[in-house]
Amino acid sequence: MPVKTALVTGATSGIGEATALKLRQLGYTVYGAACRTGRFQKLADHGIHPVVMDVTDDDSMQAGVDRIIAETGRVDVLANIAGYGSYGALEDVPLDEARHQFEVNVFGALRLTQLVLPHMRTQHSGTVVNVTSMGGKIYTPLGGWYHGTKFALEALSDCLRLETKPFGINVVVIEPGGIATEWGSIAADKLEKSSSNGAYADQAAAVASSLRSEANANRNSPPAVIADSIGKAVTARRPKTRYATGFGARPLIALRRILPDRTFDTVISRAVSMSR
Repeated sequence: MPVKTALVTGATSGIGEATALKLRQLGYTVYGAACRTGRFQKLADHGIHPVVMDVTDDDSMQAGVDRIIAETGRVDVLANIAGYGSYGALEDVPLDEARHQFEVNVFGALRLTQLVLPHMRTQHSGTVVNVTSMGGKIYTPLGGWYHGTKFALEALSDCLRLETKPFGINVVVIEPGGIATEWGSIAADKLEKSSSNGAYADQAAAVASSLRSEANANRNSPPAVIADSIGKAVTARRPKTRYATGFGARPLIALRRILPDRTFDTVISRAVSMSR
């Protein structure tokens, strides 16, 4: 049996790095893709093949997939993990930034999926893992553009699962809760840049404080929790369609399912204000 090959995006930090290391431990030939080349050495030290890739640049994605096929002849796992959080009031965030959020979190993932699917169909096997968020099921104030990307990726993954099933390809959604990564500080920085002045300043201060909250950071789960779920998904004979894991993911998704909209609005608003 040939050694299976995995492509992991966002592989130089956080969930992406943990996933690349996990899949390597499981015996995969792993290609770790990122545009920040300064962090590639750790991947190489663990036997992971670094790939310079910008998920908003079609040529770099095509070149990366071509390289993997030339070197291994196959793609068994695509883990779409690259992404970031851009917070700010819907009224305040420039549309160029909103579009970039969708380019990275949605269109980059789906374009890369388009590029690997022909190879997976030829193999009649493969797994596409799309990392969304509990934020693809719930919502928070001033997170509209970010949540929009994650809701979109959830729906696209469901459609993709139906389309690729006849070809023996699995599509799995991973829904992380609070994870100890750089995500919160990046989202808070974006939020303050967009909405720290003007009509939404009070809300922005509360949400930025929540995103940077030391109490939340101490409760957040390590990235390895998500990597373990991805490892289970790609090695299962019949993986679940969704894995919700990490701090707060399951209870908050359950609450959203049960509570009326306005009651959930109150719960989320209070949670934000209490974390200041």
